[in-house]
Amino acid sequence: MSEQLVAINTRKSDQKPSRVLLVANRTATDQPLIQAVRQRAQRGPASFHLLVPAKPRGLHRLVDPEVAGRDVARRRLELALPGLRDAAGHSVTGQVGDANPLAAIHDALHLHGFDEIIISTLPWRLSRWMRVDLPSKVRALGLPVTHVSSTTPEAADGVLDAARVGSGVSSSRGLQGASVH
Repeated sequence: MSEQLVAINTRKSDQKPSRVLLVANRTATDQPLIQAVRQRAQRGPASFHLLVPAKPRGLHRLVDPEVAGRDVARRRLELALPGLRDAAGHSVTGQVGDANPLAAIHDALHLHGFDEIIISTLPWRLSRWMRVDLPSKVRALGLPVTHVSSTTPEAADGVLDAARVGSGVSSSRGLQGASVH
């Protein structure tokens, strides 16, 4: 009887990178998301794409919901990408999506195809996404979903407010922290 050897190549460079969709708005630069990206990158090859759903505020929800909130979401995306790139160890792509986060996720999945999803939300008592149980709805799509929760909304708004002040856009809030959802 002859022995048969089977070689399994486990080198990371030979593995096909998983495509990971990151979904965040006010928590896009918050440490729990950055840490989740860092941990996922350490587990094996992965490419990351940040989706920031636009969030219209006030009367814009009724008047022009398709357009409103896109500038703020675009700015959050721009602020988040450098930290996420550092955590991933390579470039991270991104886009602004539909105001409805589930619709935005569906669009991204159909346009780009992903293997797993990381969702970052505000704490449960403050998060609209948690009130509609977004993580469970996304899990129903059949992909692995990791949910991370941010620290505080004040910290999240502080970074964007600092960016607004620096870009000449006025804000009624002071600088309060260093995170974004």
